[in-house]
Amino acid sequence: MTVRNEAGLGELLELEDILRQGGSHLQARELGQASAGGRSFPVLAVTLGNPDPTVPAAAFFGGVHGLERIGSAVVLSYLRNLASRLRWDRLLHQKLESVRLVFVPIVNPGGMWCGTRANPSGVDLMRNAPVDAEESPPFLLGGHRLGARLPWYRGAAGAAMEMEAAVLCSLVEEELLTRAFSIALDCHSGFGILDRIWFPYACSRRPIRDIAELHALNEIFDQMHPHHRYIFEPQSRQYLAHGDLWDFLYRRAEALPDRLFLPLTLEMGSWLWVKKNPRQIFSRHGIFNPLIEHRQQRVLRRHFAWFDFIVRAVASYRYWLPDEALRVRHRDQALSRWYPGWRE
Repeated sequence: MTVRNEAGLGELLELEDILRQGGSHLQARELGQASAGGRSFPVLAVTLGNPDPTVPAAAFFGGVHGLERIGSAVVLSYLRNLASRLRWDRLLHQKLESVRLVFVPIVNPGGMWCGTRANPSGVDLMRNAPVDAEESPPFLLGGHRLGARLPWYRGAAGAAMEMEAAVLCSLVEEELLTRAFSIALDCHSGFGILDRIWFPYACSRRPIRDIAELHALNEIFDQMHPHHRYIFEPQSRQYLAHGDLWDFLYRRAEALPDRLFLPLTLEMGSWLWVKKNPRQIFSRHGIFNPLIEHRQQRVLRRHFAWFDFIVRAVASYRYWLPDEALRVRHRDQALSRWYPGWRE
């Protein structure tokens, strides 16, 4: 398809080039149109692999917050790698027979064009779902309804979800929640020095139903990459928030029979980039992105193994998901590690 990129947004230009490179192996469709400053930007989904609903799926999202361009960059980098390998890699073609891959590299193109965390309407998409925190979250940071001039605005009470949030949820329900097993990875930046892998809940300090499966996933990643630098943890260990899209979608999956959906967030520690280049603090983009080229390339390389692991784990999920006996062990270890002192 031809990408309608009226304003020449760089990330959309890169996606258009990747689609040309991937040719018929990549299928693209427009989920919606975002408007900003009299310009129009498509929200695009790209799919590849086996569309059969009986196979598992992995999905990768970036650019939910317009300021966090590095999230889109890592998703686009991985998608480009796959597109280039499709021309020659027979083993990749074999793998794609057993898995469905979904990409939305630029969820919030209007916010990216405006250089804002929120979308062009001033709504923070990751505070926009109809989910309330069970305890009071941090003031403002946890989501509020005071108005779009303040960051972390949830939107008006009772209003429909913003277009970008709504089409993301519809895509997940169509492509992921129709399958027996799926993982979603949403890429962000801006919290702390270390890279973190967050999982639900953001709205509650309670453990989710599938905590044993998450612990098993973490265990096999530790075995494959024993020197990795990610911190796996529920988001609630850092702060609570209203309106988290992944909390909302996870609860939708819980209500469906025989569905296992594991939504993950890669939260890249952008404070390290500021520490290495303090002048970045004077740029709002510099707070969330590596502004020096060699650091940008290093970040793109660093997360490739994690993305590739997700695809392999999804395609092979039947081999590592714990049986009932192992599930008890994984749950006990997960509760001890992530929820010390928790009582049912």
